[in-house]
Amino acid sequence: MAIYELRFPELGEGLHEGRIEKWIVKPGDVVKEDDPIAEVENDKSMVELPSPIDGKVVAINVEAGTTVVVGDLILTFEVEGAAAESSVRETEQAVAEPVQASTQVAPAADATVHAAAIQATGVTAQQSSSSQEILAAPSVRKFARESGVFLGNVIPTGANGKILRADVERFLAGGDHEKGESAEAALIDPSHATEAAQIASVASDSVTSRQGAALEERVPLTTIRKLIAQAMVRSKHTAPHVTVLDEVDVTELVQLREELKPLAQERGTKITYLPFIVKALVAAIRRYPALNATLDEDRQELVLKKEYHIGIATDTERGLLVPVVRHADQKNMWIIAQEISELAARGRAGKLGPNEMKGSTISITNIGSAGGLFFTPIINYPEVAILGVGRITEKPVIKQGQIVPAHVMALSLSFDHRIIDGVLGQQTMNEIKRLLENPRLLLMEV
Repeated sequence: MAIYELRFPELGEGLHEGRIEKWIVKPGDVVKEDDPIAEVENDKSMVELPSPIDGKVVAINVEAGTTVVVGDLILTFEVEGAAAESSVRETEQAVAEPVQASTQVAPAADATVHAAAIQATGVTAQQSSSSQEILAAPSVRKFARESGVFLGNVIPTGANGKILRADVERFLAGGDHEKGESAEAALIDPSHATEAAQIASVASDSVTSRQGAALEERVPLTTIRKLIAQAMVRSKHTAPHVTVLDEVDVTELVQLREELKPLAQERGTKITYLPFIVKALVAAIRRYPALNATLDEDRQELVLKKEYHIGIATDTERGLLVPVVRHADQKNMWIIAQEISELAARGRAGKLGPNEMKGSTISITNIGSAGGLFFTPIINYPEVAILGVGRITEKPVIKQGQIVPAHVMALSLSFDHRIIDGVLGQQTMNEIKRLLENPRLLLMEV
C-alpha cells in the first residue's frame, strides 16, 4: 500500500481557486475513480470534485468552507502501490507550474520591517523585490510588472498569503492604500511595523462592547462574491458608463400577457414580461448593431456581433448570476419564456454549468421584481450595454388630450460611452419603447 496526496486541480480554464463547500467522503471511506468526493464552489457554479483514483480516504486536509488554490493539498488516500506511483507522477505534473511559481510569503509585519531595513541600506524596494519572497503566479507577476505595481505593497487574499490578479486590480483601483501608507511609515521609523501589526491584529477581531457582546461580524467573501466584485470593478473602471432613463406605457402589454396566461399554463410554463423585453431588445439592437458588440482595445476595433445571446441577470442566495438565452433572435416567445424559467431555476439551485453563463452579447437586469424603479446598471463587461427593467406602476398619463390611467414601466439603459453616444443610446431606448407599447409588433419578430 502507498499514500497518495490529492492536490486541488484546475477545474476549468483560468479557474485557479475554489471553495470546498462540503465533503462527501470521510476518513475510512473507500472510493472508486470518478466517485464524487466534494462539492466545490467555483466560477459561479457548484461542481462535484471527482476522485482521480481508487483508494481509501486516510485524511481530509482542509475543512469544509475553506478556499483553496490549485496545488493545495486537500485529501490523502491509501492506494495500491503501482497505481499510487503512477497517479502521484500525474498529479505532480498537473500542479508543477503553480507550485514552482510560488515561494513562502513573509508575514505583513516582517515585510514592513524588511522594507525599513532596505531603506536604511539604501536599496530600493524595486531592487529588492526578488528577495522579499512574495507568493504570486508568473502571470500575476507579469500583470503587476506591466501595470507598474510593486507586489510588496499589495495585500494578498489567496490561500497561504498568495497574491491574486484581483488583488493587483484592487490595488490599482485604490483599495490597498492602508498597506501602502503603513509601509511608507515603516520606511521612516521601523517601530511603526510593530504598531501596524498590533492594529491589524485588533482589527481582525470582532469589535465587542464593555459587556462583551459582539458589535460586528466578519463573514469571508465567497468565491462567487469575489468574482462578482472583480467583474464590477473591471467594468466600472474600464468602460465610462452613461445611463438614459425613460418610461414606457405598457398597458397593452399587460393586457396581452393576461390573455396569454391560460395558454402558457397549458404549455406548462409561466409567461412573464421578460420574454417580451428580450424580443424588444433583440429587435432594437438589430436596428442599432453598435450595442450588440465588444471593443477590441488592442486593435482599436469595434467587433459587431452577428449573434444575439441575451444574458439574464438572476438573483440567487449565492449571488448575482447571468445565465444566457442563446440565439434569442431565432426563438419565439414561448421558447424564450421556458428557457428563462429553466435557467433561473437551475441558477437558484446552483446547478448552472459555466458554459451556460458565458458568451452573452448584451444583458438585461430586472430590479422591478424587488420593487425598484430607475437605477444605473453596471455593464456586463466586455459587452457595451445593459438594459435595466424597473417595476410597472399604475399612474395617470395623457392620451389624445385626456388624462387616463395607464401601466407604466421604468427602463434604464447603460452603455459604454467610448462606443455609444447619448443620441444613439436614446434612439435604442425609443425603439424598445415603441415595441413594448405595441407588443403585437413583437409577434412579427422571429
